[in-house]
Amino acid sequence: MSAFGRRNGMNGGGTSARPSFGSAKPMKGPAIAPPGGDTGSQFPPIDSVPLPMDDVGVGLEGGLAAERNDAMARLADRQAQSGDQSSSRSEGFEASIHRIKEQVLPRLLERVDPEAAATLSKDELAEEFRPIIGEVLAELKINLNRREQFALEKVLVDELLGLGPLEELLNDPEVSDIMVNGPSQTYVERKGKLEVAQIQFRDEEHLLQIAQRIVNKVGRRVDQTTPLADARLQDGSRVNVIIPPLSLRGTAISIRKFSEKPITVDMMKTWGSLSDKMATVLKIAGASRMNIVISGGTGSGKTTMLNAMSKLIDPGERVITIEDAAELRLQQPHWLPLETRPPNLEGQGAISIGDLVINALRMRPDRIILGEIRGRECFDLLAAMNTGHDGSMATLHSNSPRECLARMENMVMMSDIKVPKEAISRQIADSVDLIVQVKRLRDGSRRCTNITEVIGMEGDVIVTQELFKFEYLDETPDGKIIGEYRCMGLRPYTLEKAKMFGFDQPYLEACL
Repeated sequence: MSAFGRRNGMNGGGTSARPSFGSAKPMKGPAIAPPGGDTGSQFPPIDSVPLPMDDVGVGLEGGLAAERNDAMARLADRQAQSGDQSSSRSEGFEASIHRIKEQVLPRLLERVDPEAAATLSKDELAEEFRPIIGEVLAELKINLNRREQFALEKVLVDELLGLGPLEELLNDPEVSDIMVNGPSQTYVERKGKLEVAQIQFRDEEHLLQIAQRIVNKVGRRVDQTTPLADARLQDGSRVNVIIPPLSLRGTAISIRKFSEKPITVDMMKTWGSLSDKMATVLKIAGASRMNIVISGGTGSGKTTMLNAMSKLIDPGERVITIEDAAELRLQQPHWLPLETRPPNLEGQGAISIGDLVINALRMRPDRIILGEIRGRECFDLLAAMNTGHDGSMATLHSNSPRECLARMENMVMMSDIKVPKEAISRQIADSVDLIVQVKRLRDGSRRCTNITEVIGMEGDVIVTQELFKFEYLDETPDGKIIGEYRCMGLRPYTLEKAKMFGFDQPYLEACL
């Protein structure tokens, strides 16, 4: 058998070659002697005359071989490049500035009162530092031009008040993810592709100090007793920190940046993340108080989709969001965000998402929105959806709408609540109206791949119907994926909910 599933020797006429499945076998019967007197075969031999299709077959086989060789060449290139770009040491102008900073910073700290510096803004601190930096440079006999001096001032201020080398990446609008793998390696994501960032930290102590500065601002801690921490930056960006001994290459920081400009469904339509009809359906679903679960993998855009759909919530409704690390940025005036609390040093005082969901039911909410459901809080959310809190939303990690339903069943069954599986499935079917599946494709683009309705139960199976689907068609030479958004042309089961808000006609037209 060859590497591509073709059995060697099939076309060579060898005696050991077995016929493929479904091929005709010689008929058994008395041999009839042909005119030539050959009784060894049933039928006379046919002269091999080349048919017109032979050239086409050769062309197809040659094309397949070329495509196969091209694929194998790409694999060889990937294997050769797998060990490259392991370090992110900066060079040139930035490296020289960082070397000067290492000499200036200790002498600068001797002349500055840290408590007084902490009360100043970055601009005020830069003004105060300018003459002091000049004195230190004169002592070290280092001459800098105006551009180098401004760069040195910025690096020093970022070091004292900001997040050090990370400030440069946080201010870059093209960077969507920052991944620090120890002091000597940092990767960023730009337009869906990972690349090495040209920043560096002095050592592990420097990196750990910046990590502690991030988590301390939101009242959390990271140390040997709690080596894991979730936090957020002032702009709402999500941060995860893990330190040794759990991380073997030093402190690791993962930052998921969020756009300062609110993203709407119309903007996602313009970018090609969904079609015009899909945008209309999502707008009506958000305005008609349908219970929606947004499903997808890591980094697929679940939170972005949830933020965009929140724009359609009536400004007069009271919305409560519940998250582990508050990252949702709803675009509503009456919005109250809640955040969980980790246990203290004695292991006491933890407040989970489930506790907050139960408490939120007493706060007169119109909608409850969960940043992500991972466990027993799934049952509390389903209970909220069934007790007059229509329009609730949540995100969940899964790869398809059907898997999303299975995961919700599993999460409820994993909790301490002893409920039969059939009752759990029925409650999910009664509570959830729409599942919106989002996915990050291999070219870095984020697409809404499915919009699926949850209809009800048939026996012990949850019945769904697909309203929209993204179908892969082709790929451009530069790796861009080409596809189309297909409307299934089905009458939506949730039409009655849209009718209660006066959106039944445009909802029906968008689905058909």
